[in-house]
Amino acid sequence: MVGIVGYGSYIPVYRIKVEDIASQWGMDPQAVKKGLLVNEKTVPAMDEDTITISVQATKYALQRAQIDPQEIGAVYIGSESHPYAVKPSGTVLIDAIGIGPDVHVADFEFACKAGTEAMFVAYSHVKAGNMKYALGIGADTSQGAPGDALEYTASAGGSAFIMGSEKVIAEFEYTYSFTSDTGDFWRREGMKYPKHGGRFTGEPAYFHHVISSGKGILEKSGLKASDFAYAIFHMPNGKFPQKAGKILGFGKEQLEPGWVVPWMGNTYSGSSPTGLSATLDIAKPGDRILLVSFGSGAGSDSFVFKVTDEITSVQDRAPKFREMLDGHKIYLNYGEYLKHYDKIHMNE
Repeated sequence: MVGIVGYGSYIPVYRIKVEDIASQWGMDPQAVKKGLLVNEKTVPAMDEDTITISVQATKYALQRAQIDPQEIGAVYIGSESHPYAVKPSGTVLIDAIGIGPDVHVADFEFACKAGTEAMFVAYSHVKAGNMKYALGIGADTSQGAPGDALEYTASAGGSAFIMGSEKVIAEFEYTYSFTSDTGDFWRREGMKYPKHGGRFTGEPAYFHHVISSGKGILEKSGLKASDFAYAIFHMPNGKFPQKAGKILGFGKEQLEPGWVVPWMGNTYSGSSPTGLSATLDIAKPGDRILLVSFGSGAGSDSFVFKVTDEITSVQDRAPKFREMLDGHKIYLNYGEYLKHYDKIHMNE
């Protein structure tokens, strides 16, 4: 059995409400909230970035796994907002956590599915017997240009997953990926903010890949929607994952635990992994969980997890995601929000 032995998430305490962004640009706040099904989003502190988010999420994952960090043989961070264009994020993390130097490290990038990409490779190493444990992370301090539709949702946060074959809490039963050259969203070197294809990012990109990947793994596994306790889909906004779930036959009660976007926004590479983390917090032995990510460019990774009896012993060892989401918050006005993002994205 190979699967997740420890998991953890981190989101900043800072928030900005959709109303404050909409008012800045003369938009109707209620119309924006209704259109996106997003109420507020997380904002990174001035000293927070993909690395610090990854470090804290990993600390929580280690608290749950209760393993020696030196036994982790690979560390992969998936993000589209690595602090450095040339310098890995993972090398900072291993020194901060106490992993290595006998460790393989790489930064991954595939838009919003870089996190599940990192998870897949970490799992594959353990499955192949290359190492005892491997770490896969999805984290971002997402970018959205001022006044762009992305600004309402682009947020900060991430989740970390330690893969192993002992005391597994959620077994990888099946994996499946669906990929094509679909240019719906991009950012060239030197561009501060990404560009996107507007409505083109919906049907040809997100829905085509997510639905195809979801159908693919259901066919591969021989399972149907009713066989799952929960399902998580990438969350660029509140509406898309609900629509995707409905198309694939999933109901509200299956989607709701991992549907975290209305209160935190879209953490890009950390989006669907964080939905999984929130779901593992309340999962019970025997539950099956479907996870379908999406990354522009474009592709979707799908996983079927089966929760084991070990889950109940680890859930309370670290802060649960909903505790972070609903706990202490500091709300920023639009000017304060810009200062935070300018600070972390201007290499200061």
